[in-house]
Amino acid sequence: MYELTDVSKQFDGSGRKVTALEHVNVTVADGELLAVQGPTGQGKTTLLQLLGGLDRPTSGSVCFDGRDLATMSETDLSDLRARSFGFVFQTFNLIPTLTAQENVEVALVPLHVGHRERRARAGQALEEVGLGDRATHLPSELSGGQQQRVAIARALVKDPKVLLADEPTGNLDEEMRDEIINVLEGLWRDRGLTLVVVTHDSVVAKRAERVALIRKGRLTIKESQPAGR
Repeated sequence: MYELTDVSKQFDGSGRKVTALEHVNVTVADGELLAVQGPTGQGKTTLLQLLGGLDRPTSGSVCFDGRDLATMSETDLSDLRARSFGFVFQTFNLIPTLTAQENVEVALVPLHVGHRERRARAGQALEEVGLGDRATHLPSELSGGQQQRVAIARALVKDPKVLLADEPTGNLDEEMRDEIINVLEGLWRDRGLTLVVVTHDSVVAKRAERVALIRKGRLTIKESQPAGR
């Protein structure tokens, strides 16, 4: 599904170049569960942004299903992001004035899905993450774990090929962490998704089939884990 070839990413910082990724070469198979682990500020989130077409590499290619995200037009890239990639973030990013149902429906608006179908698909997604009975609640009426479940439902409602999760358990206690990673792993198995999880937490990383370790922008792959469908 993904093939990254000699990918480097630099940023301008305080009058000098800061290298976030350096000569990264990695493939991600269709349907794989990959964890990306490493210390803060070592390039994990930058890698995830490149996989999701949220940023472009300074050099190298990021191929997704045979298409190089680095050279696609912004219009084509935006369409691909809307249809193929689901994003889950540490901070949930829910709209506080919208209900759980409405927050999930928002993901379908760019796809021009009709109102009735939006409601049906959002309701189904909430049921899938165990929140069918919380559809009318505002984010402030939900626990942190429940808010992250809404965020996962929002990512899944458009039926993406890839789910990209950036520290999805970072704001949760251990009990909620385990709950959320169980939800993600269950959806990965049931839907046949490709799931890439950025985490600093070894407990979360151990649930993956493979672990990509990033330190100072360089990536290495650990041996395959016993996880599987």
